[in-house]
Amino acid sequence: MKLWDRKRTVHEVTDARPSLSSDIRRREIGYVVKMAIRLVCLVLAVAVPAPWPVRALFVAGAVVLPYLAVIGANERGKGQPSPMDSSEANQSEIPRHRREIGS
Repeated sequence: MKLWDRKRTVHEVTDARPSLSSDIRRREIGYVVKMAIRLVCLVLAVAVPAPWPVRALFVAGAVVLPYLAVIGANERGKGQPSPMDSSEANQSEIPRHRREIGS
C-alpha cells in the first residue's frame, strides 16, 4: 500500500471544544452578571418611589434572576460545538460494553 493511498483524517482547530477552564470562566461571568442585575432590581424595588407595577417588576426580577443564574451556571457546554461524529470510530478501541477486567 502506498503512503498516499491511505485514508487521511484531517482535524481542524475549529473542531476542538473550548477548554474546561474557559467554559467554567464563561459560566462564572454569566452568573455574576445575573446576580448583579438582581441586586440592582432589589435596590430599585426598595429605594425608588415608583408606582406598584414598576416595583412589582423589580421584585419579580429580584426573585426570578437567582433561579436563572443557577440554571445558567450549571449548564455545561452551551454554545460549544458537538463532539466529532463517532461513525468513524477507532476500530482498535474496545467497545464500552466490553470494558471489564478479568474476562
